[in-house]
Amino acid sequence: MPLPKIPSQPATILLAKDYPKASGTHAIAPLAAQPELAATTKKAAPAKAKTAAAKAPAAVKAPAGKAGKGSAVAAVLKAAPAVLKAAAAAEPEVQPAKVPARAKVAPAARSKVTPISTKAPHPAKHKPVEVPLKSSASRHADQTGATKLFVLDTNVLMHDPTSLFRFEEHDVYLPMMTLEELDNHKKGMTEVARNARQVSRTLDALMSNTDDDAIDQGIPLSKLGNKDAKGRLYFQTRIQSADLPLGLPVGKADNQILSVVRSLEAEQDGRHVVLVSKDINMRIKARALGLPAEDYFNDHVLEDTDLLYSGIVQLPDDFWSKHGKDLESWQENKNGQSATFYRVTGPFIPSLLVNQFVFLEPKNGEAPFYGQVKQINGKTAVLQTLRDYSHNKNSVWGVTARNREQNFALNLLMNPECDFVTLLGQAGTGKTLLALAAGLAQVLETKLYNEIIVTRVTVPVGEDIGFLPGTEEEKMSPWMGAFDDNLEVLNKSDSDGGEWGRAATQDLIRSRIKIKSLNFMRGRTFVNKFLIIDEAQNLTPKQVKTLVTRAGPGTKILCLGNIAQIDTPYLTEGSSGLTYVVDRFKGWSHSGHVTLARGERSRLADHASDVL
Repeated sequence: MPLPKIPSQPATILLAKDYPKASGTHAIAPLAAQPELAATTKKAAPAKAKTAAAKAPAAVKAPAGKAGKGSAVAAVLKAAPAVLKAAAAAEPEVQPAKVPARAKVAPAARSKVTPISTKAPHPAKHKPVEVPLKSSASRHADQTGATKLFVLDTNVLMHDPTSLFRFEEHDVYLPMMTLEELDNHKKGMTEVARNARQVSRTLDALMSNTDDDAIDQGIPLSKLGNKDAKGRLYFQTRIQSADLPLGLPVGKADNQILSVVRSLEAEQDGRHVVLVSKDINMRIKARALGLPAEDYFNDHVLEDTDLLYSGIVQLPDDFWSKHGKDLESWQENKNGQSATFYRVTGPFIPSLLVNQFVFLEPKNGEAPFYGQVKQINGKTAVLQTLRDYSHNKNSVWGVTARNREQNFALNLLMNPECDFVTLLGQAGTGKTLLALAAGLAQVLETKLYNEIIVTRVTVPVGEDIGFLPGTEEEKMSPWMGAFDDNLEVLNKSDSDGGEWGRAATQDLIRSRIKIKSLNFMRGRTFVNKFLIIDEAQNLTPKQVKTLVTRAGPGTKILCLGNIAQIDTPYLTEGSSGLTYVVDRFKGWSHSGHVTLARGERSRLADHASDVL
């Protein structure tokens, strides 16, 4: 089957092993059919614990009711060998029969077909993420199907104001000290203060038209229309005290909440009481006192950021033979450029997403294929060939793509039908340079947009240097050093006009680039603007929503960042706003995402990224 031709190949090509290779008829099938691959995700650990606990002796399941902590711990220790033996016996059941067949692939075939690996679905490197383990009380409640009573720490409510309605059928308990701390943090204009005020308004709405006697019986959390919250909300209506170890300050808020948890464990016969806190030290103290404690997981978009959508997939080697039976092809002129379209049908199509990039690089000397999914209808998809931005004739403001991913990114950045673009990648992959070059080309050359607006989160890496003098733009200029460096690179290519010509070009560029602060974005509407949000990994999902909803007619928004470099406290790779928008916008016909894999800054920067 003849393959569609591209003007020329990209300048730098990554190795095929650096990308996931589709195998079988469905790209997602290995995760569903092979639990040993899915075991890298967070949910596999509790599942394996359930299997082991189900085959363990009854001695493990005994410590659940009003029994003392000492007897419970002794029973667990006594039954530990049986648990390990049951887990070892359950291990062979998890492995499917397909794994040995894959292991018998010939060496020649193995070099051609690279199976999907959940450990490295794309070559972007992330920090290792710890598996969030549930407490023993939660695991036991999950096995028996019993509802739990979650005692919320104040930081959970201030981190996520809607956390009250995120516990499904389980009940929520608020100690009086939690309400006291909410009152102490309600003043100010910070995000924490706004969340505290929102929680207070939610609690007021829940308690309205409720009798005093009904408060003791619990208030239904579904009262305000949250149908997923099937539990009840309980308040501390009387003094509950329990003996804590001597030496712990009684007046400290954390210790008072721990006292309430211990008291509830003694009062609630057979009820699983679990403390939920974002404070690591609070959880450590609770576990040291023998109290079940957990982190708050519901704010995580993904439990494992290695499973984050990369926007790129490698087609199997037999793609054209399996999908080229009813192949249709035609050419269209879009935005002044000619592109070839292919309509293909086959079993691999349902695993693709709209605007996802696909590529196939045969090892038999045939021309490679680089395309983008434009439409999907069942098992039929329309693929569009890409413009080769690695060639000098297609350079964008003097910048050409140095590798395959940069070529994909420039196809998104220069596409006027793509309104929202997210670029992920480690330091030196060219995110900012590509975004600025595309912005300058479309503002000054094609005049598709009338202005470039640049903004970023002002989170310092080290100690803050204090207040900065000048206007809004002058205050933001120290934070925009990355853009100044990239503008120097882009201006060096203009050598025809001499020094005077370069100076005039710099003044013209400066007049079309506006630097804005995030603090003044509320209520604005950007019309025909090219908006670049740099360091977007430091934004919360709420802040990202505030920025993206500022877009008016004809505006294009770019979110750039590296989720391995998060400087904002309380944000993780799984709960970052950048992860949030990448996951929520995938598959939309007017958005696109590319994970840039290879650093192009310098050999020193590449080596430092690998070894440091």
